[in-house]
Amino acid sequence: MENVHLAVEEDDLYSGYNDYNPTFDSEELENDVGFQQAVRTSHGRRPPMTAKFPGTAMGARPLASSFGSRMPLASSMGRPMTGAVQDGAARPMTAVRAAGYTSSLTRGSTFDPLGQSKGPAPPLEAKNEDTPEEKIKILEKKVNDLIEESCMAQSIGALQLALEKAKEAGRKERALVRQREQSGNADHINLDLTYSVLLNLANQYANNEMYPEALNSYQVIVKNKMFSNAGRLKVNMANIYFKQKNYPKAIKFYRMALDQISNTHKEMRIKIMQNIGVVFVRMGQYSDAITSFEHIMSESPNIRTGFNLILCYYAIGDRERMKKAFQKLISVPLGIDDEDKYIPTNDDTNSNMVIEAIKNDKLHQMERDLKVLAEKYIMTAAKLIAPAIETSFATGFDWCVDMVKSSQYVELANDLEINKAITYLRQKDFNQAVETLKTFEKKDSRVKSAAATNLSFLYFLEKDYDQADRYADLAMNADRYNPAALINKGNTVFVKQDYEKAAEFYKEALRNDSSCTEALYNLGLTYKRLNRLEEALDCFLKLHAILRNSAQVMYQLAHLYELLEDPQQAIEWLMQVISVTPTDPQALAKLGELHDGEGDKSQAFQYYYESFRYFPSNIDVIEWLGAYYIETQFCEKAIQYFERATLIQPTQVKWQLMVASCYRRSGNYQKALETYKDIHRKFPENVECLRFLVRLCTDMGLKEVQDYATKLKKVEKMKEIREQRVKSGREGSARGRREGREGSAGSAGISTPVLTSPKKSSIMDDVKAESKQLSPVLDSGRDSGHSSSSTKGERLSAKMRSLPGSNEPYETSSPKELDASYVDPLGPQMERPKTGAKRRVEDDDFADEELGDDLLPE
Repeated sequence: MENVHLAVEEDDLYSGYNDYNPTFDSEELENDVGFQQAVRTSHGRRPPMTAKFPGTAMGARPLASSFGSRMPLASSMGRPMTGAVQDGAARPMTAVRAAGYTSSLTRGSTFDPLGQSKGPAPPLEAKNEDTPEEKIKILEKKVNDLIEESCMAQSIGALQLALEKAKEAGRKERALVRQREQSGNADHINLDLTYSVLLNLANQYANNEMYPEALNSYQVIVKNKMFSNAGRLKVNMANIYFKQKNYPKAIKFYRMALDQISNTHKEMRIKIMQNIGVVFVRMGQYSDAITSFEHIMSESPNIRTGFNLILCYYAIGDRERMKKAFQKLISVPLGIDDEDKYIPTNDDTNSNMVIEAIKNDKLHQMERDLKVLAEKYIMTAAKLIAPAIETSFATGFDWCVDMVKSSQYVELANDLEINKAITYLRQKDFNQAVETLKTFEKKDSRVKSAAATNLSFLYFLEKDYDQADRYADLAMNADRYNPAALINKGNTVFVKQDYEKAAEFYKEALRNDSSCTEALYNLGLTYKRLNRLEEALDCFLKLHAILRNSAQVMYQLAHLYELLEDPQQAIEWLMQVISVTPTDPQALAKLGELHDGEGDKSQAFQYYYESFRYFPSNIDVIEWLGAYYIETQFCEKAIQYFERATLIQPTQVKWQLMVASCYRRSGNYQKALETYKDIHRKFPENVECLRFLVRLCTDMGLKEVQDYATKLKKVEKMKEIREQRVKSGREGSARGRREGREGSAGSAGISTPVLTSPKKSSIMDDVKAESKQLSPVLDSGRDSGHSSSSTKGERLSAKMRSLPGSNEPYETSSPKELDASYVDPLGPQMERPKTGAKRRVEDDDFADEELGDDLLPE
């Protein structure tokens, strides 16, 4: 009874109903850290909780009447029962049993809603890779991976690696088939995998130009009836026969492929027919090719086929059909959007951002390339058929221009007019070319600038520098950003020797077009003239990075290093020159000169001899080789070189004297005497020849010695008289000048000291003195074909012509510059400033040269 308490009136009879353990608050479980950790891991597992008060059910349950309170009976989780007494507060029992409460759960059970008391889940059962099915799957994956690796290697250009991967994939696939047969699954062979392996292998054989192996692989696929649509691979086989120039077999396989492709694949059939037409062209069967091309133009016209059709009509000489085909060509729809689509038209930010994003995307680039290709084919076709469709090419050009003006290619009409002027140039009708180009002076700025650029170029070549300057200004005013116009303007200033101003024009051209090689080359030459060698070297090094195989650029680099007194670098660059042009005699002679300066006579002899072998008329090379043999005591070998020099310069007595001297040194006195006598007959006043004749006749005891001695005295006396006359004449003229100065000074009342005028050497003497160190300066206007055949007198006069003050557009050499300059065997001297006009060759057989930078897109 001590546990029985009576209810007190002051106590709240219903207290405790809202009190519960927060452990069972399910609404807050998401925020319960311990619960969430227990859910995620096994870290939060707790042992099962037992009843708070141990004992049996009866032992733990106190007796109570309806008037008294009872002792609470804890559940298995320690939750007080409904109606239990907490903290000694008594409350009446309101029900016999709480809602949802089962007494059987109170004994030995735990609250484990997540089932964590059962422990972690058992690990997954490991795969057994020893089963045949698993081995087959692993092999299939390896084969697929090898095919992918082969394709990736081919895409980056590693053709040999791609072939090796394809072969390995083939070996793995055969092992896979054998394994399926051994496991009894032969009916489940993966045909798609086999097809992929064989096709990839055939493609890689073809890429590596192993055509027989590729044909065998394709044949295996084509003959296998289990492969559907394998017949179209005959197109690949036909392509291989085409590369092997087996044209009949190529046509056979193209036609077989065409028969096996249904009409639903229209585009594929059109491409095969186009290939058939091209093969007929290669075979010269133009009529059959025309049949194929006409069918394509009627079904699905395209630019390439239209151009090929015009070529076939041109080959058979059908004028009317050429005109019709040209009209079809310019009417072919390109299927590309107008350029106005990419120009922002409003202030809508979103639409402008979209336009900016698609302006230079790959699709727009593809559209531009297609348009450029179409314009190229139209221009080439017009230039080809214009002379053939009418009685004169001018009339034909006019017809083509009229047709183009009425088509979607209106802007090409002006380019055709410019090509008309260029055709006049090729026919050497300069007046008509100039008149045609002058008609563009009132056209829009782009065409006007192009025409003025070409006119400036023409007048520059004709050395009419005033007109060239005028039209260069006109081209610049029409289009200030035209690099060709700026280059031509710079060239006109260059020939006036205003090098600083010329450099500014070349720099502006480079700012407008950083890839303009002409401007960079001319800028380097200008810096070279200004003696700013380091800046010139920088220009030519940049140019060499762009034009890796340009012999002109490499020679300029060699020349600059020589001027900078770095002969080893000069030799290295000249070695690169002869690696590009191994038969250039000037470069070889220059190498010989540099090695001679370094003291390497044997290497110098090798290069001089190679230069002589390619061009046996260079007097400087002949002279060095003859002197080398005399120095090495091989006078007999020197004779052939001096004899050749005698043939080249028969009026120069020194070569014949050298021949006679070689005979005398080699001990052949009789031959030497005959040679001296022959020289005396040709040059009777030559003192050296008479002296040797007297000496030889004396040594040989000949009677003629007295005659030659008498002649020698007469010649020497005449020479003395001549020298005295010259000397007295000079003294008289000098005396007259002094008297004149004294008289003028005396009349002015000023005493002037007498000036002694020293004897001046002529320019010829200066050049001869210079030639002791360097060879004679080459004429900058001659080409490699006959640069060395001119006489020394001609070269010396060329030296005088090239002194400052000359209006020649070629670079002139001062006495301190090197003697030789590289000569391009194809034409103009490399020292000449490049004009802004380009020479461009089309890709097709009917290529043509263009003048001007912006006549046609590249």
